[in-house]
Amino acid sequence: MSDRLARALDRASAARLIPGNSVRHFADSPAALDAMLALITGARRTIHFENYIVRGDRTGQRFAAALAERARTGVRVRVLYDALGSMGTRRRFWRELRRAGVEVRSFRPLLSSGPFELFSRDHRKLIVIDSREAMMGGLCIGDEWAGDADHGRMPWRDTMLSVCGPAVAVLEGSFARVWATTGAPLPPDAVAAASEPCGSSALRVIDGVPAQSRAYRTVQMLAAAAQERLWITDAYLVAPPPLYAAIMDAAKSGVDVRLLLPGTSDIPVVRNFSRIGYRDLLRAGARIFEYSGPMIHAKTLVVDREWGRVGSTNLNISSLMGNYELDIVAECDSVTEALAAQFRHDTAQSREIVLLERRRLPARLAHAPAPAPLPAPIPHKRSRRDLQAAAAIALVQVAGGARRMLAGAAAVTLAALGGLLLVFPTAMTIALATGALTASLLLAGYAFARRRTRRRTDAT
Repeated sequence: MSDRLARALDRASAARLIPGNSVRHFADSPAALDAMLALITGARRTIHFENYIVRGDRTGQRFAAALAERARTGVRVRVLYDALGSMGTRRRFWRELRRAGVEVRSFRPLLSSGPFELFSRDHRKLIVIDSREAMMGGLCIGDEWAGDADHGRMPWRDTMLSVCGPAVAVLEGSFARVWATTGAPLPPDAVAAASEPCGSSALRVIDGVPAQSRAYRTVQMLAAAAQERLWITDAYLVAPPPLYAAIMDAAKSGVDVRLLLPGTSDIPVVRNFSRIGYRDLLRAGARIFEYSGPMIHAKTLVVDREWGRVGSTNLNISSLMGNYELDIVAECDSVTEALAAQFRHDTAQSREIVLLERRRLPARLAHAPAPAPLPAPIPHKRSRRDLQAAAAIALVQVAGGARRMLAGAAAVTLAALGGLLLVFPTAMTIALATGALTASLLLAGYAFARRRTRRRTDAT
């Protein structure tokens, strides 16, 4: 990479390149949860835990038990959760953690936050153990990510990175800055100096802060720098127009642009907004895949064979400009190739979206025919959350079709009425006036009859 591009990335991301790290890629959510629990169990000095969603379900209880056990042994455990993301978690859950000695803080409680602060959330997912090892990415703490094999419910697909080396100190420093926004800062001895190198991976830690647009500028710059491939996985893609333009320009210039998005989303309205941009992206030469599993929640980016991004930032205005987020951009073959291999695996479990051109109507979005018979999918029993999302999507699609039918019928009716008024103005005016008077008399008679019925009911 040229020195000029490196300096530009330094400035765009406000993050210097940190060499000497070891990175492990987790694309299996239950395995990532188990790895996080193993780190907690092995903690000896400090645990710094930050997450947007911490549920009080079975998975949340596993983490609560592990954190409480470490706190009782004298480990300094600090937990930071977002008040909006964890809104459904009962107070008793946090009370029991505090009783065990865990220092728990809520980021921007809903009742005490200002109207503007209410929409700026702590969307990060991070755990740092003893200032020596960290895990970060897009995974929250809940049963959606763990799955339920006994009931046939598959886990959400998400991505996490485990990091050891000098970058851990930067990740812990990011935790310390957000922690300080909720109360007293960390004591000086709570954050250790950068550790010794333990690998060959060079990383940038993008410390997302509201209104700084660091991840936004970085992704846009990487999209502009792409020469071979630009592969994007995103859970809630509603990108700002300049970022859409950068992605489309890359596709038009011959870059292999592919987007992997949820086929079924826990927030159906966002999925429908994402689809609004499909036509322009497809016409520019991009390829779009919708995941066939229960939900893909990962936020990753693969650019050429040099850069790979993993983090909490979705490509939408809220994440890119409004929230506290945390991302890593890796400049090493091992991480980039692991992300690329996972992208290929995920797209093999997806349906590609194509444009079907029509003679007199706008092009229609459709699934591409499968090039070969796909293997039988693993049976999956949808959870209540999955069923609600699928039902909402179906309802929106049916409603959209009904609206189009009603709009067409209304257009024909109004056109016919307008034509008759132009040709027979006097007769049509008399007919409309008669119809309006008749309708008013009928409605008045109905109202009078209902009133008499109500009076008789009250009298009896």
